[in-house]
Amino acid sequence: MIISIVHLIRIIRHGLKNIWLHKLRSFLTVLGIVFGVASVIAMLAIGEGASYEARKMIESLGSNNIIIKSVKIPSDSKTSQAKLLGVYGLTLRDLRKIEKIPSVVRTIPAWEMEDDVWYLGKKISARVIGTLPEYQETLNLSIKTGRFFSYNDLQKNLPVAVIGSTVRTSLFPAEDPIGKTIKIKSTYFTIIGIAGEKVFAGASESFVAEDMNIAVYIPLSTTRHFFGQYEVKRGSGPVMSWERNWVQYHRFVVQVSDTEKILVTSSLISDILSQTHKKQDYQIMVPLELLRQAEKTKRIFNIVLGSIAAISLIVGGIGIMNIMLAIVTERTREIGIRRAVGARKRDIINQFLTEAVILSASGGFIGIIVGILIPKAVTRFAGMTTLITPVSILISFTISVAVGIGFGLYPARKAAGLDPIQALRYE
Repeated sequence: MIISIVHLIRIIRHGLKNIWLHKLRSFLTVLGIVFGVASVIAMLAIGEGASYEARKMIESLGSNNIIIKSVKIPSDSKTSQAKLLGVYGLTLRDLRKIEKIPSVVRTIPAWEMEDDVWYLGKKISARVIGTLPEYQETLNLSIKTGRFFSYNDLQKNLPVAVIGSTVRTSLFPAEDPIGKTIKIKSTYFTIIGIAGEKVFAGASESFVAEDMNIAVYIPLSTTRHFFGQYEVKRGSGPVMSWERNWVQYHRFVVQVSDTEKILVTSSLISDILSQTHKKQDYQIMVPLELLRQAEKTKRIFNIVLGSIAAISLIVGGIGIMNIMLAIVTERTREIGIRRAVGARKRDIINQFLTEAVILSASGGFIGIIVGILIPKAVTRFAGMTTLITPVSILISFTISVAVGIGFGLYPARKAAGLDPIQALRYE
């Protein structure tokens, strides 16, 4: 064992010496491996980062939740004056029927409107959400400072509000908002809490991403007391126009007892709503289903990226094979001398194979460094989330060494197969 280790060390030292004699050529040879390994790590890091962001946004909706949203049916009316478009969306009747489904733990209703929120001379257009205290827990909404409103606030119709992080930075850039009052329409609300930063996003075309940082949460009873159940939207243009719609609830968040019952419960909800609504003025989103779709997309994405990077590694391996064949030709006489003094074919194969592995391993090591730097640069300058996983580093380096062995074996066997007499005569 000691002899074999010493022999291996001697082979490696001899290989490093031969590579170092042609530094520029060796460096250019390993560039293909460098780019291949770097692209594997960088592409998988970018793909993993994008997948992580998608999973995080979907999971923020709750894996045990089903989201039902009221959707306004487009009107065919061409008039530009005031118009009443009638009733649409989710109702109390829908709420009561959904609550009777055995697998449903609770159903949280919400009524929403978009309006200007004022503090002194500053304002921001925000989503005002009237809901129940359980909304915070069901949608994993964190409270950075203060508290969320309680059932006591709900029963007393208190004008209290919890603001999102963007509302806080826009209206209160240099002061503590807790205890301050903001104005929505003609009503003043006392701020009792600040929500942590969060993005609530739908991952399908039917749900537009909704930034929950630009939101104000108030008790549902308070919403009813001050704003009723009508939504009024003003149009733009030279002629003043507006729409008035009666919407009982804009959203239901349905919490299911078990993830295994999510799809069945979603189907039951769909059946219930189809019976109570003449038009499909609602949309159902299942975060768990979206999460599974995101995982499937991630796997396909990784396969595509890995295949592209594998091409780079194969090109790098061809470069190693090409240069090793050239080295065999250059060192034909040396091979003949070594065979004449007693070197076996196995020794020649080991020598050239070792040099090929050293080249590929060196390229792999440099590629790892470059592959780590690229995602960091993407995160810093492009603002994208990237995640470098140890598995991607291990796989890419292992493949680079395997490429060295695979593409270095043929030149090594060709060197070992040279006739000693012919090799000695080679000029």
